[in-house]
Amino acid sequence: MPATLATETYNGWENYETWNVSLWIQNSEGLYTLAYESGSYENFLSVLEELNIVATPDGVRYADPEVNVTEINEEVFDF
Repeated sequence: MPATLATETYNGWENYETWNVSLWIQNSEGLYTLAYESGSYENFLSVLEELNIVATPDGVRYADPEVNVTEINEEVFDF
């Protein structure tokens, strides 16, 4: 039987970090509004930096290199 590469996801997201960031943006009215006004995750990160907000309440850094920016832009910033 040939070996197959299993793709693991976290609640449908690439990984825990991406899921957690998405969860907080989509379920916090203030963050959602800020995301909507920012237009992209990259711009959102810049605004968060100016506000000295570095992590979700669960401790995941918004700029964590594990966060899949492409997936966040496609799924969260697709207004």
